[in-house]
Amino acid sequence: MREEIITSGRLNPNIDPHLEIWHWHIPLYLFLGGLAAGILFFASLYVVLGKENQFRGAVRRAPVIVPILLIVGLAALFLDLKHKMYFWQLYTTIKLQSPMSWGAWTLMAITPISFIWVAIHIKEFLPKWEWKWLIFKELELFFVKNKIYLAWVTLFLSVILGIYTGILFSAFNARPLWNTSILGPLFLTSGLSAGAAVIILFSKRKGERVNFAKIDIMLIGIELFLIVHMFMGFLASTEVQIEAANLFLGGQYTAPFWIFVVIIGMIVPAVLEFLELKKFHIPHVIPVVLVLFGSLMLRFVFAYAGQLSRWLY
Repeated sequence: MREEIITSGRLNPNIDPHLEIWHWHIPLYLFLGGLAAGILFFASLYVVLGKENQFRGAVRRAPVIVPILLIVGLAALFLDLKHKMYFWQLYTTIKLQSPMSWGAWTLMAITPISFIWVAIHIKEFLPKWEWKWLIFKELELFFVKNKIYLAWVTLFLSVILGIYTGILFSAFNARPLWNTSILGPLFLTSGLSAGAAVIILFSKRKGERVNFAKIDIMLIGIELFLIVHMFMGFLASTEVQIEAANLFLGGQYTAPFWIFVVIIGMIVPAVLEFLELKKFHIPHVIPVVLVLFGSLMLRFVFAYAGQLSRWLY
């Protein structure tokens, strides 16, 4: 991929093609983190609302993959670190102004919670499951008894995790494309949409699938609104931000963004879900896969395109 920087309000191609190009690890990490946040958000939300039995797919079944998502995501992040043996230093301090500090501590808290969530619902998959150690039985009873409190904590942390995946980009002030407050809400909404799509796969009841299809259509609408709002903000801003927006409005990322992210990843699955609500027979796995693909591509496109825009110092 060719690196370009902003020079006198224009893109300059005369730059080292290997300069500061991120690999696939970071976009994958952000995608998996957002997806995990989306699943846990809905799982905890319906516990808080007292509707666990109505939405067993969301509360008990879909979260089973969350620990795997978080582990793979953290592994991808670890592979991207230049000084891998010093990752622990993130946990020697808390900096409220640092997105990385927020992300590190949120992941530290939400990862064990995801294991606890799966453990107290394991009988959904293994009805005859019995813990062999008494301490595990006691812990299970404790968390089941206090599930409402666990759900509130999970709900709070999932929102932070979802927003953090976008704020991690927007904190890079030197990149005009990333330097927007829209990325936090956009990535959170994208993660919620991906989470709702996965829950559709795990839902056994048609009513639950219909409910999450409606939720997903609404979230896709919000995503499209945020994208339009973001570009309107760029085009009304400084010259370098206009140039950054032009990467998607006629530039080299126009086709990948509008075809893979917006059309294939948002509009097409929204139309398919709408048709399904109108009693057309649409295999629900198709819009689910398209939503996940679009959510993944959103991270990849922004990760790579953002590195092409810089301020002139």
